[in-house]
Amino acid sequence: MKLELAASQLEALGNPTRLQVYRALVRAGDDGLPVGSLQDKIGIAASTLSHHLKNLVANGLITQERQATTLICRANYTAMNSLVDYLVAECCVDAACKPRGKAA
Repeated sequence: MKLELAASQLEALGNPTRLQVYRALVRAGDDGLPVGSLQDKIGIAASTLSHHLKNLVANGLITQERQATTLICRANYTAMNSLVDYLVAECCVDAACKPRGKAA
């Protein structure tokens, strides 16, 4: 993962409303949530939700699929795992880490 992409995704998740939306979609699993259900769950105006969803889609954190008249939103778990892996990939490479579970 490139630094710029990680920074952009973290910036998107740095907004409390977007983080709340994203976490709701992560909790929903592979089935995702219809936009209306997501709006009810989060309790924000449709236009506000649309703005935040657009940002999450643009940053590759969620996907959307139209099913007839319903728009389904899903967390992009591949992107989520890539971001988490990027954050922890080099844990302690410049310092000696103490083994977990052992007191100093």
